[in-house]
Parts: sequence; C-alpha cells; structure tokens
Amino acid sequence: MRFNAKSRASPADQSDRMSSQMMASGGETTASSDSSEGEEEQTWISWFCRLKGNEFYCEVDEDFIQDDFNLSGLSSTVPYFDYALDVILDVETREPLSEQQHELIESAAEMLYGLIHARYILTGRGMLAMLEKYKQGHFGRCPRSLCNNQMCLPTGNSDVFRTATVKIFCPRCQDIYFPRSKYQGNVDGAYFGTTFPHLFLMTYTHLKPETSCPRYTPRVFGFRIRHEK
Repeated sequence: MRFNAKSRASPADQSDRMSSQMMASGGETTASSDSSEGEEEQTWISWFCRLKGNEFYCEVDEDFIQDDFNLSGLSSTVPYFDYALDVILDVETREPLSEQQHELIESAAEMLYGLIHARYILTGRGMLAMLEKYKQGHFGRCPRSLCNNQMCLPTGNSDVFRTATVKIFCPRCQDIYFPRSKYQGNVDGAYFGTTFPHLFLMTYTHLKPETSCPRYTPRVFGFRIRHEK
C-alpha cells in the first residue's frame, strides 16, 4: 500500500506503521545476522589454506581424507593422529584438553594435512586443483630474467618431513629457487614432494615450455670470455 504525500494518517495508523516497520527491521536484522554468520562459517581446511604463507596449498577433498587407504602409514608418523584428524574434519571432541594440548594437536593437524596434501596433489582431482592455482599464478614466477617470467610449480628437495623447505621449480630453466615470500619459504617441502611438478607437466604437456632456455654469455668489450679447461 502506498500513501499519498498529501494525506495524513491517524495516530493509530501511525503507531501501527511504526510497529510494522520495527518488526520488519528486526526481521531484516535477524536475517542479515543469520546470513553473515553463514558466510563466516568455513571449514578448517578452507581456513588453513587461506592463511598467509599457505597460498601453495590446495583444498583437499574431505572424502579423500576419510578414506583410510589414503592415510596409510601416517598414524605412526604424526603425533596425536586421531585428534589431528578430527581437527581437520571439524569433528568436535568432548574430552577436556589443556591449552598446551590444544597447541600440540593444532600443530599435529597442520603436519597431517601437509602430508595428506602431498599425496592428494598426485591424484587427478588434486592436479586439477593445482592447475587452477597455476593458471592464476599462485606459485610465483621464475626469478631468472632469461626465463621471461615463466610460471613455476612448488616442489620439495625431499619427501622426508623436516628435511628442507618448499622451493619453486621453473619448467623452462629446469632449476629450483626459494619462494619470494618469507612466509611461503617456511613451509615444509615434504608437503609437496619431489614428484609433483614433473608429473604435473607430464599430465598437462601443453604447459611445458617448447623453447629451450637461453644461457647468459659473459663478454668483455663485446668478446666472449673463453674458459680454460
């Protein structure tokens, strides 16, 4: 119902209108509050992958994590394995835990997710997720000027945990470099493994650079320097 600007409502009508407006406003506030709460809710996996320095990670599907076959051997490697798995899958524990225990379990959850992640990105679904991140340049570009900003892939020097931090592999010059971000440089290389970038390029062959990488030639007054053997 629309009111004419020249008409005047009675006090009773004004009161009814104010009440209805307040009720509508309250309903909108409640709906808005419920909507914002729904938008703020996110899984532990989504939260973890959005942390600063974790840009190299993709989100592992929960059904992959829930398959015991994919977790083979990790229970003997990761401390507080069952608790850490519950954290990753957002399963609330009813057992009372101290603050120190919470910190240890959270650290174990990060370790467990990283080791699961290294296995997941070797699967078809995992590679598709990493392909999207590669296209968006999340892994950075080669710092070598002659590689012409070639996009890189994350890799590890070892598949063993706590051996070395993550590096980026350039498909053009076939060399590895430290990530530009110091936060990314603190991530363990075992969370990506030694196989991923090479299997990725074997799977998506169209992404492999066709041209060979030019090498820099040192010169003195325009003449090449001859290296004595």
